[in-house]
Amino acid sequence: MTDLFAEKAEDWDRRDVVRALSEAIGSAMVEQVPFAADMAVMDFGAGTGLITAQVAPRVGQMVGVDTSPAMLEKLAAKSELQGRVETVCQDILEQPLARTFDAIVSAMALHHVEDTDRLIATFARHLKPEGWLALADLDTEDGTFHPEDVEGVFHHGFDRDELAERLSSQGFTNIRFTTAHEVHRDGKTYPVFLVTARKSD
Repeated sequence: MTDLFAEKAEDWDRRDVVRALSEAIGSAMVEQVPFAADMAVMDFGAGTGLITAQVAPRVGQMVGVDTSPAMLEKLAAKSELQGRVETVCQDILEQPLARTFDAIVSAMALHHVEDTDRLIATFARHLKPEGWLALADLDTEDGTFHPEDVEGVFHHGFDRDELAERLSSQGFTNIRFTTAHEVHRDGKTYPVFLVTARKSD
């Protein structure tokens, strides 16, 4: 599998948009999800660990999952995350993990996965009963958020009502949306939602 983020990993954490997004999304997640010291949490699409770093100090176990070796290498090299976070480089849609979690968090990864329903079903299989799901991504946009030639983008954001229906159809309840952040660029505003939900018991 080609690592589409191999070159981006080098300066990812220094990008203003990435830092602002991660700080806002992480803060919203911490506010909306009752993380606790006895919880095991997966960060799907963990990248360099910008969200992981905000959640890990609040929970007992943290697993950063990504398909980019370069991004996970950056995560693993961070001194504040060493000994706190396990990294797993694999596609959990094709090769699920042999464990379940109290919560799954994910920031700006949903639009990189073509089959949204299959991903949500995969999340459900990896969650314990009443486990938390917290997903952040773009509201529906006109396709200008990413450059035209960028690889690995399958969705130009998501309609909140439609995504809520998809979550509900996979057994999720207590579905709530908030606006976690807005990206302002080139005269346009791109809202970023956070949706939280619970897996039914």
